[in-house]
Amino acid sequence: MTWFKIGVIIPSSNTTVERELNRAIREPEVTIHSSRIMLREVTLKGLEEMERETERAAMELSTINPDIIAYACTTGSLFKGPNHHIEIKGRIERLTRVRAVATAGAVVDALKRLGANRVLVVTPYIDELNVKEREFLEAHGFKVVDIRGLGIVDNTVIGSLDPRTAYEAAIKAYNQFSSDFDALFISCTNWRTFEVIGVIERQINKPVISSNSATLWSILKELGIRVKLNYDLGTLFSDIQ
Repeated sequence: MTWFKIGVIIPSSNTTVERELNRAIREPEVTIHSSRIMLREVTLKGLEEMERETERAAMELSTINPDIIAYACTTGSLFKGPNHHIEIKGRIERLTRVRAVATAGAVVDALKRLGANRVLVVTPYIDELNVKEREFLEAHGFKVVDIRGLGIVDNTVIGSLDPRTAYEAAIKAYNQFSSDFDALFISCTNWRTFEVIGVIERQINKPVISSNSATLWSILKELGIRVKLNYDLGTLFSDIQ
């Protein structure tokens, strides 16, 4: 297999993206390489300050000659409006001449791939970010039937959550809304989900995606490669493996 180098730009306090992506892909010739941009608190102010480091991080990654660069932050690529992810993607591509994806755009593409119209969302975020996420998704044509957050500001706390927290939040939301949605989205690249996506999907009989599963799917789709995975990441990956 050809060696594929995947560059990822992640918030400095994110401890999940590298962990999940490195563990998910079986092939040793698909490798993850990261650059970090400063983020302590997951707030609008924190995300805006973090984004200023995008070009620096992209240039660092360009020195490894990556095949693709992913901006792996959900709210960080949507809080400025429906085209925010496109703007970030363009900035990275113009600077590095390397194709790029951004998590918010990957989520939109993944939901469209699944044919979802009505989406149930769970997040670890505070309300000001949940509002931005709802606005973003609805601007892209989805009906957000509900969005529920854990109210966590400290990103290191989010990264330390056991995957069962995501499972419990998803099942709790499902029990209230039952079948009145098409897909469930677990938001935040720092929230561990890979161990539970398949379990949740089988239990609720609905497609389930997370920020990291959508990002990984988008990367593999852009690279045009199929890989073997160490996790059951659900319906979204039916044409990737």
